[in-house]
Amino acid sequence: MRSRSAWFPPADLVTPNIPEAQVLSGLSIKCGEDMLAAAKEINGSCGCAVLLKGGHSVNDANDLLYADGEAVWFEGKHIANPNTHGTGCTLSSAIAADLAKGFSLPESVRRAKAYLSGALAAMLDLGRGSGPMNHAFGLRGEFAEDCRGIISET
Repeated sequence: MRSRSAWFPPADLVTPNIPEAQVLSGLSIKCGEDMLAAAKEINGSCGCAVLLKGGHSVNDANDLLYADGEAVWFEGKHIANPNTHGTGCTLSSAIAADLAKGFSLPESVRRAKAYLSGALAAMLDLGRGSGPMNHAFGLRGEFAEDCRGIISET
């Protein structure tokens, strides 16, 4: 088995959910303190920042960013929407987009969580089963801004 540090050398951030973080850290996660211990372990073994996504009945939708020896909690509320397909990919993509716009990592996480919450709260309902959220809910406004507060022209 390759060492964990070999899995993520180019990554600046990994975004595991609770089950993924349990595998990566080798720890059981049942509360916020467990999340912090797991994030520290993953950070130490992978050498990059960790956004450990709450959910999965551990602490509502509160996420933990552990980077540079500091922990920052991002509180969230569970949104009762059955259409959650792609939430993890949406969150990580929104973080990457905000980093590319020049926002700091903590601010990028904050903005990405707000975007994801808005997309879920828009309650798009397409087809059957767990469909996508409404990614187009915020095409203008806060989510189109770069770090200077300028709305992108499209």
